Amino acid sequence: MDTFDRLHPQVRKWVREQGWSELRPVQVNGIEAVLGHDRDVLISASTAAGKTEAVFLPLLTRAAEREAPGLSVLYVSPLKALINDQHRRLELLSERLELPVAKWHGDAPAGPKARIMKSPAGVVLITPESIEALFLRRTRDAERLFAGLDAIIIDELHAFLQGPRGLHLASLLRRIDLLIGRRVRRIGLSATLGDMAFAATWMNPKAPDTVDRVAETSGSPELRLQVRGYEEPPESDPGTDALEGEAPQALDVISDHLFETLRGDNHLVFGGSRRTVEALSNRLLSRSEQAGVPNEFFPHHGSLSKELREELERRLKAGSLPTTGVATTTLELGIDLGSVKSVAQIGAPRSLTGLRQRLGRSGRRAGAPAILRLYTRERHLGRALDPLDRLRPQTVRAVAVVRLLLARFLESPRSDPAVVTVLIHQLLSVIVERGGVKPDGLYRILCEQGPLSSIEIADFIELLRHLATPRLAVIEQSPDGLIMLGPEGEALTSAREFYAVFDTDQEWKLLHGARPLGQIPISNVLATGSLLAFAGRRWRVVDVDDRARLLSVAPHPSGRLPKFDRQSNEPLDDRILEEMRKVYMDADMPEWLDAQSLTFLAQGREAFADLDLERTGLVRSGGDTHVLLWRGTAMNNVVAVALTAAGIGCEAHDLGVTLADTTAEETRSLLMQLDRSPSAEALSEFVENLQSAKYDHLAPTSLLQRLWARRHADYCDELPAIAAISQTWPV
Repeated sequence: MDTFDRLHPQVRKWVREQGWSELRPVQVNGIEAVLGHDRDVLISASTAAGKTEAVFLPLLTRAAEREAPGLSVLYVSPLKALINDQHRRLELLSERLELPVAKWHGDAPAGPKARIMKSPAGVVLITPESIEALFLRRTRDAERLFAGLDAIIIDELHAFLQGPRGLHLASLLRRIDLLIGRRVRRIGLSATLGDMAFAATWMNPKAPDTVDRVAETSGSPELRLQVRGYEEPPESDPGTDALEGEAPQALDVISDHLFETLRGDNHLVFGGSRRTVEALSNRLLSRSEQAGVPNEFFPHHGSLSKELREELERRLKAGSLPTTGVATTTLELGIDLGSVKSVAQIGAPRSLTGLRQRLGRSGRRAGAPAILRLYTRERHLGRALDPLDRLRPQTVRAVAVVRLLLARFLESPRSDPAVVTVLIHQLLSVIVERGGVKPDGLYRILCEQGPLSSIEIADFIELLRHLATPRLAVIEQSPDGLIMLGPEGEALTSAREFYAVFDTDQEWKLLHGARPLGQIPISNVLATGSLLAFAGRRWRVVDVDDRARLLSVAPHPSGRLPKFDRQSNEPLDDRILEEMRKVYMDADMPEWLDAQSLTFLAQGREAFADLDLERTGLVRSGGDTHVLLWRGTAMNNVVAVALTAAGIGCEAHDLGVTLADTTAEETRSLLMQLDRSPSAEALSEFVENLQSAKYDHLAPTSLLQRLWARRHADYCDELPAIAAISQTWPV
């Protein structure tokens, strides 16, 4: 009651009206942390544990009680949909407190934004891209808007700990501090954190130990799970999903089980790629039509229109009609979807962090279990079989991931390859914001602390000189030493696409009548009469507007899945591969495997023994040799680079590397020479695809190579250990 009594009377009234009998532990601790001091606060708790209220209830109390004018709270989210959801949750409470609350993103109405800009107060819910737009286009307004901030909330913090958007936001937060002349308190919210210390450092790189960490102490709901195995027909491979009827696939049988099992309740099915989501949604719609029942299965991915995505979100949240969302990762983050009975995933998970986030959608009602179904697909064991397929790696990885899930393991964030892209983006933005900046001032603003501090002064000078070359003309220097935009820099920063630090590809827009369906990459060559499967349905293109990149479509009984941009596989952590090897060497037969998965597990263990993989890491496959390292993606890639540097044709994969046209004896001999591998700096010259992020093509290759070497130095140092292990392998 002491904690509850610290809240504003109107806040207490609102809490009682929600029917809450008490505050949850994370809410009590969060309220005490927010109101008890002015330090940064990090709250980590499962989905639906009440962490949003743990922050907003005390911050709105402070906002309502403060006398100083100005905006009180800036809430930053990676998703517009999450902003819309939070706005709905806060609207009534903020009205009672006479505090404005405004959505601030590209699709938000202009009126509330204009009113709050004219008289800053209350709460603004914003995306990083919209903060960027304020810096670029309305710097003085941004300074006035942010001047009185009490706190900045970063929701779904784990989504910002890695990747270009996280680097971007970290830079924007520092620029807000510099703009208003003081550091604003940060409050981070996350459902899944594998490394609280890393998150605290991201929030406050100068003093991470001062961040108050609030973690959920209540137990998790009961977990019910099953791994279900399916073998592809001889002519089909996992991951090459097509529409039903084009070729028999395991996805057909999986769809039968999903249709029979999930109808009648609310569920989520994560399909991985957009192609799989579309293929699965189409099958489930067909089954509904064949059974003469209303369709309950709807796709959700980034290429669908906002209207279609929001329709599904509203339907799931309302809970009045049974609904299953079939999604990529778009329903993984914390949009409030109400009660979801179960979660399913197609394919063995590649990330414990992502799996934990998805599983948190289920078991949210008091006393309800969290239900997880994993559907794995293995290749048919034919005569032209690669020996690695006999290991049944999908099934074994599923078992390993479940073991790690039960052990509560979560991956720690890795160093990020997008540093250069974000640095280029931010230095251009700062130049626009300030009109021109001295080089040392630019470095101090961008690289003095935070994630971009990995850039050394020499790196920064090299980048500036490169960007100023006549060939690029991105920046130029005035006689008095100010760095200003060059012609290409002017063009880059004036484009609407500049606000985001990730690529936005050219796309066709799809319309059915006046209703937008979404967009697909322009690489799909389509004409009037072309058939298309999209949004879970099948269409015929009835009109093409090349100039507007617009396709008008009408329903049709046939269709073809469009080509979506290639989606790179999520890197695997070392711990997952280590656990897979343990699964192969163990004898347990988990009760949560179905009969087919048990068969796959037994076959995989038998193959592991036949190939003598407890003693060796070499497997012959035709004229090639596989090297099984039982390490994660990063180490496998470094070994592949080291072998490439030695002139060996090879390719990295999930279990190790494959050497082309090389015998086992030759392979072992080559591996033993890894103890004489060049330095990480020398190996970086053999790395392909260094330009992986939006503005990497503007950076000097030497800088990209140097940063690769720094990120992978520890792995390169392990190459002699790989050589020593290979020396013990029998051939």
